Amino acid sequence: RTERGNDVIIMLVGNKTDLADKRQVSTEEGEQKAKEQGVMFIECSAKAGYNIKALFRKLAAALPQDNDQGNGQQGQSQIVDIQLNASNNEPQEHAKKCSC
Repeated sequence: RTERGNDVIIMLVGNKTDLADKRQVSTEEGEQKAKEQGVMFIECSAKAGYNIKALFRKLAAALPQDNDQGNGQQGQSQIVDIQLNASNNEPQEHAKKCSC
């Protein structure tokens, strides 16, 4: 905020919630710290897939709204859910091989 001003979005993220036995910061401590700093707070686990979409949706919802999107689709969601799945186990062939 010192560098960018108040228009910056800051989110405190408690990650690796799947490792509950190794937790060092409680949910309450995280929420309190976020409240003290005036930032958003969420807990997630990338490994377990817990709250990952919610994290990005919360972040996207906090972005400033541009009323003139220029594409004639005002008010429509621009969030796209992309699934990344390996369709086969064969390595991709590169058009150009590098010998570096």
